[in-house]
Amino acid sequence: MEMLVYGHYGTPLIIFPTTLGRYYESRDFKLIESARHLVDEGKVKIYCPDTINDLSWYNKSIHAADRVRNHIIFEKFIKEELIDAIRHEYGIQKVAVGGASFGGYSAANFAFKNPHLVSHLISMSGSFDIRSFMDGHYDDNVYFNNPVDYLHNSDHPELWNLNIILGYGEWDICKDANLTLSGILNSKNIPHWLDERRWAEHDWPLWRMMFPDYISKL
Repeated sequence: MEMLVYGHYGTPLIIFPTTLGRYYESRDFKLIESARHLVDEGKVKIYCPDTINDLSWYNKSIHAADRVRNHIIFEKFIKEELIDAIRHEYGIQKVAVGGASFGGYSAANFAFKNPHLVSHLISMSGSFDIRSFMDGHYDDNVYFNNPVDYLHNSDHPELWNLNIILGYGEWDICKDANLTLSGILNSKNIPHWLDERRWAEHDWPLWRMMFPDYISKL
């Protein structure tokens, strides 16, 4: 797995790529640059790992059950290799996670399944229902990677300690997905910030505007 890391100190934040994005996209689309002052000041240290979405959710050449199993392998890497290394280096229990678009799903799904490892969740224009990738297939692995399903029944006490930001644009294609997830969180009295940006669409200009605002809350 390839990864880029920005900063020398500060809250560790893992950023997941967008749809079929790579570990360098946050650099290329100037997301990192939008928060450069916070990185340089030692407020945040940003980890941008690669992903295997092309081998999991977007791999139409294999059965849907294998797609989700491949995603589980990827999450095992994030949890047992990357996060464990960060926790050891910093002497801390939790890290922050975030992402835009499909990266918002990746971050949210990981955080909701592992709230004992995550302090902050920053989702920008995320979508949280994975069933459209499954060609009608549904099993326990799909259920436990579909936040709009399993969150209803999750009672992990650390969920109520998560600092959750759900950001989206007024004209965002994922606006309804964020409103739905917010409704689920509200039904469980899980605190979160639902942030709508006026006159904004689902794209990098919106996320570059959101990103420094959100990580300043870490």
